Amino acid sequence: MVRELTSPVKDKNYDLIHALQMSLQHIWQLETYIADADGDGDTELADWFRRIQDNNRKAGEQGKKMLMQRLQQEKG
Repeated sequence: MVRELTSPVKDKNYDLIHALQMSLQHIWQLETYIADADGDGDTELADWFRRIQDNNRKAGEQGKKMLMQRLQQEKG
């Protein structure tokens, strides 16, 4: 049986912050994977990791903007 994962905090801003943190952490972690692939001369894999990293960068920037807007609206 598959157990459904739930947020420890029932708060949409918490969920957004957590997803943002995961995106930013993946950017950093992918540096290791890129270096490993480059070190092995596997440019195809390194480029694929770079594309994933770029997607995480874009998601991180979008998430930061969204969080800022939401926090300003709540403050307003």
